[in-house]
Amino acid sequence: MNDLGADAGQQALLDQFLVQNKLFFAPDPAIMENHRIEPRSAVEERLLSAPVDPHKVNEVRGLIVAALDESNTMIEQMGAAPGAKWGDMTTAIFTAAGDQSMIAPHGVGGFAAAVFYPIKFINKYWVGEPTVGVREGDGFIHNDARYGGIHNTDQSMMMPVFWNGHIVCWLSATIHEGENGSCEPGGMPAAAESKFDEGLKMPPFKIVENFELKRDLVTFLQNSVRDPKLQLEDMKVRLHSVLRLRQRVLKVLEEHGEEALIVTLRKHIEDVVVEVRRRIRELPDGTMRSISFADSTLRENVLLKLNMAITVQGERMIVDMRGSSPELLNRSINAAQASFKTMLFTGFMQNIWPDLPFTMAVFTPFDFIFDSNSLINGSFDTPQAMSLIPLFKTMTIACIPMAKFNYSLPQRYTAIVAPQYDQPATLIYGGLTQHGEYVGNFCADINGMGQGGRGHRDGEHSVSPPFAAHCDLGEIELMEEDLPMVRLGAFTLARDRVGFGKMRSGLGYEQIHTFRRSGLWGFMTGCSGSLFSSAMPLFGGYASPTYPLCKIKGINIFDELKKNPEKFSFDLIELMNTQPFENASYSTHNMGMTFELAQPGELYMMCQGAGGGYGDVLQRDPAQVMQDIEEDLISAGTARDIYKVAFDPASRIVDADATRTMRADERRARIARGKPYDDFVKTWVTPEPPSNLPYMGAWDDPGVVYGIQAGQRVTMPGAALQSQFMLNPKDVLIASLQAENQALKRRVAAAL
Repeated sequence: MNDLGADAGQQALLDQFLVQNKLFFAPDPAIMENHRIEPRSAVEERLLSAPVDPHKVNEVRGLIVAALDESNTMIEQMGAAPGAKWGDMTTAIFTAAGDQSMIAPHGVGGFAAAVFYPIKFINKYWVGEPTVGVREGDGFIHNDARYGGIHNTDQSMMMPVFWNGHIVCWLSATIHEGENGSCEPGGMPAAAESKFDEGLKMPPFKIVENFELKRDLVTFLQNSVRDPKLQLEDMKVRLHSVLRLRQRVLKVLEEHGEEALIVTLRKHIEDVVVEVRRRIRELPDGTMRSISFADSTLRENVLLKLNMAITVQGERMIVDMRGSSPELLNRSINAAQASFKTMLFTGFMQNIWPDLPFTMAVFTPFDFIFDSNSLINGSFDTPQAMSLIPLFKTMTIACIPMAKFNYSLPQRYTAIVAPQYDQPATLIYGGLTQHGEYVGNFCADINGMGQGGRGHRDGEHSVSPPFAAHCDLGEIELMEEDLPMVRLGAFTLARDRVGFGKMRSGLGYEQIHTFRRSGLWGFMTGCSGSLFSSAMPLFGGYASPTYPLCKIKGINIFDELKKNPEKFSFDLIELMNTQPFENASYSTHNMGMTFELAQPGELYMMCQGAGGGYGDVLQRDPAQVMQDIEEDLISAGTARDIYKVAFDPASRIVDADATRTMRADERRARIARGKPYDDFVKTWVTPEPPSNLPYMGAWDDPGVVYGIQAGQRVTMPGAALQSQFMLNPKDVLIASLQAENQALKRRVAAAL
């Protein structure tokens, strides 16, 4: 017995030693892979097992939502980052266990849904850690998506609320800050080849004690970024937003008591889970599938597959992403599983169940299946600075399978909608401003993406980003006060660049940027969709067009405007086609451009995209087609060639008989072009991707995945994906030029 007792004591000491001397508190897979709400605590079980007053819950809920709205408005009014000014931020409240319960009415819900991961990390590791601890007046900062988040440009402030000596809830404020000290300005480096190129990678750590920022840590963070003023100002903004929210929550506790707050926060999320299970039960059992592709790693053109199958079984929904592209060891576009879930959740809340409260509890009835080491379930060591490339597509990919599930329902919770444009089509900038300050950030043009066509009407133009319905584009005049950038032209809708259909998508708008009054300035972009459509159609519509990046270099547009102002057009296509400026270079590129320095007056031009079309173009009302011509949304050629509408060009009066004839002829032509399905498969379907196609992901069987390893095509089992290593594009170019040079030498030698 004594020996056994001694052994047990030694084991206890060993266990204590291991706990106290853990080498590294890395991201915890048990936290990061769990998207469900926690089981009820003993207190929650006791309170919710008794009768609950729904009127009291509604009253407390209203007070909390008002407080969240107020704190969110504080950020919008005081924040320094473009993301703060134009709506890319939010505040939120969580249960004591860290489950996200409510967000500000106008915030970016995904930011709040992602923050519950770091709060759960704090609860698990820092509460009992003697050198850290969690006490009243403490606040924690975080930005590393591997510990929970979208990408590392988003910084969060998290604070516990204590009552009677214990934590009753958590509060947070998150802003897309942009600049974070990465290898390229603006915080979203396309050139990052490892996570060590990403700049700040903050796991949740204590930055506030006794309700004040710790100046030594603040100085460290300021010293790590290009814009120390931005870092300090918005840390203060987030802190004081949370403190205002805390004041309001304390008033609720004083007036209604601790139990009312606990019941409200928990019941809010449990009621959502019950409702989601009910909605899933309404759907027909079965599986719906969809695929989507990104066409760029931001360094080279590659088709990267996102493979989705959604299965309904009773009140369970299973999201199967097996067969998606493998992760890229030295490219920045990988995403963590938790980030993927957060953004897919955002897509569900914006496009499928927008009437539900915005809480991550929506996904509690969901199961997810991933291949390990895939692009959307990347390992913690992969770079993830531009995870936006797959994550933006994540927000729209579910529109297609869920439309098929929901179409037959007698009651729908929103309109059936085709996917919205889903790429961050904007410029990221960096350099020295006209005020002598170093900065780096992004333009808010990202917040005006075209909506997909809807079952009952056309999509809205430039309505919002897919991650939040309430973000704004920003005021160009305010930007030009702070930065040397100049926006030439207004937000002009891009004619004909639209997803056609019975209900067309909303249009995007053109952007023509330049700069002046700076001797050190540059741009980058972080966008796919230049070769393969970003927004897929629904029920027979057309996908969105593809969009290039256009440049006019070798000129100073301000000098040209002084000499010959009539040569300048505020139309991107006209500028590129007519090439009005002599000795300028005109070029088009894909929209994945790493950071490059520019010269004053050079033009960088791109287009915010359109969503997917809904339904057959031949079913579009000719009167709607004429209205689109009247509003300069489409050309006369589009009306004739795509919609098959005959009309008088001068009066724009539709010839109904000729239109019926044109459409009948087109339907007959379709039948003539068509083939029986089996014959089509024989000529169209190939056993593997074409040899000249750079392709990653499953082709047919999701258990077999294609990749590109150091320039060579490889295959691998989906259950055992290998991280892919991409060659440096400069090395590829050098090798190509060397081969061309050798070929020329051989030709010259043969000629001699």
